[in-house]
Amino acid sequence: MGAIVAVWWWLGMPVNLVRAPIDPTDKVQCISYAPFRNHQTSLSPATQVSREQIAEDLAQLAEISDCIRTYATDLGLDQIPELASKAGLKVIQGIFLDKDQQKNRTQISTAIRLAREYPGTIIALVVGNETLLRKDITVSDLIATLRSVKAQVSVPVTYADVWEFWLSNRELYDAVDFVTIHILPYWENVPIPAESAAAHAGAIRRRIAAAFPGKEILIGEIGWPSQGRMRESALPSRINQARVVSEVLDLARRENFRVNLFEAYDESWKRDIEGTVGGSWGLFGGERRMLKYPPNIPVSNYPLWKLQMCSGIVLAILTFGAAWLTLSRRPRRSGLTSWFAVGISATAAGILFGVAAQKVFLESVGAGGWLLWSSLLVAATISPVLGAHGLMSGRPPPSLQQLLGPKGYWTESMLLSIYGLALMATAVIGAATAVALVFDPRNIDFPFAALTMAAVPLAAMTLLNSPDKGSRPLAESLFAGVFVGAAIYVGFNEGPANWQALWTCAAYLLLGASLWRARV
Repeated sequence: MGAIVAVWWWLGMPVNLVRAPIDPTDKVQCISYAPFRNHQTSLSPATQVSREQIAEDLAQLAEISDCIRTYATDLGLDQIPELASKAGLKVIQGIFLDKDQQKNRTQISTAIRLAREYPGTIIALVVGNETLLRKDITVSDLIATLRSVKAQVSVPVTYADVWEFWLSNRELYDAVDFVTIHILPYWENVPIPAESAAAHAGAIRRRIAAAFPGKEILIGEIGWPSQGRMRESALPSRINQARVVSEVLDLARRENFRVNLFEAYDESWKRDIEGTVGGSWGLFGGERRMLKYPPNIPVSNYPLWKLQMCSGIVLAILTFGAAWLTLSRRPRRSGLTSWFAVGISATAAGILFGVAAQKVFLESVGAGGWLLWSSLLVAATISPVLGAHGLMSGRPPPSLQQLLGPKGYWTESMLLSIYGLALMATAVIGAATAVALVFDPRNIDFPFAALTMAAVPLAAMTLLNSPDKGSRPLAESLFAGVFVGAAIYVGFNEGPANWQALWTCAAYLLLGASLWRARV
């Protein structure tokens, strides 16, 4: 129990930043704003955001900033400049360009109209956002569009893209009034760790300034995700997000350059296409619209750590209780090795249950996602408790054949049958994540916590109680091959700096080795 308390005290330890991400006495210069909530999405033409919803957001944002950046003029977003003027906010108005020429013309004409109607509110037009990155338009067509828009408005005009695309398309120089670059250290080709993000942003800005002399450089997007998978050494977390935002704003003050934070609110709809990371860039929560980092309150990656710690202690007690009840009802000689194995399983489960439960709430997308990750959590929670029963009864883990095969193969123990179902769910869901991390890993989260909760008691039972004789079952062999193969590939693909990946690979290897030892 002491180990569980110590680890959770360390995990939940808050950090006091030198400068708060949001300082009530010093508003941020500008922040990206998209109004979509709940099931609203910019991908659906049926989405129409109401005036009331926008006005509520802008009143909140006016308390922390003097400026917002938008990205389009459709889906009700054309109401933003009017409502921003009432809230006392300036607007960097976006024009979204893609391959749909008719839609582009509508976006452009609407933005031009808004710039003329609200000259005191709209301070710049951003013609296209990462359009070259997506290869939706040629450089020559973009330049022509920029010049056309400039001829029709009196506000400055720019284009926004990832910084590398400015260096490879320097002919944009004469077409823009200032240069707008995106610097997202997490998404760099070589990911930048949070502690180096601000210095990286400063170096890139100076590099672009040297390449475009005489042009002001606006960092049009910079931020950090609060949740999601690691990319090499770049770890999404609440503390890292607060640190990056704080340090970038401090650098902007010291070096006197303009910066627009990405972004105001978490956008849950992006999780469908970008995973957990895509919906976790906001300084406010997406649904409840609450500030993640209130002033003068230390930042913790696990603000509910005491509840998570207590729930883990309860699970550990249940695990030890299952072992004791098994011995009291079926007395047998049980050495220290079995009790040690139960202790390891109970401690691992007690530490990791709170992490696994938090990941379910943060990483589940849609009904299918909730069903998948909740099922894995249930299986992982059952495993140490019923694994303790198996360890103390001296029985090996049931094979899939004992669960799904002919009646003569079925195990006689109801508890071991339930454990077998939990093991089967772990194997199926774990193998699905392993395959996904091999073939489409970009947006897949690492299920290291739940898999470890399930793998440790299985490994202990397999090592201490597994029969030495018998044939190796085909199903377990196939799952073992998937786990071991995926572990090797993912480990090399993700790199040695990604501890989430390495931990997950270790859980895969433990599962694979345990399943390989199965006999029937």
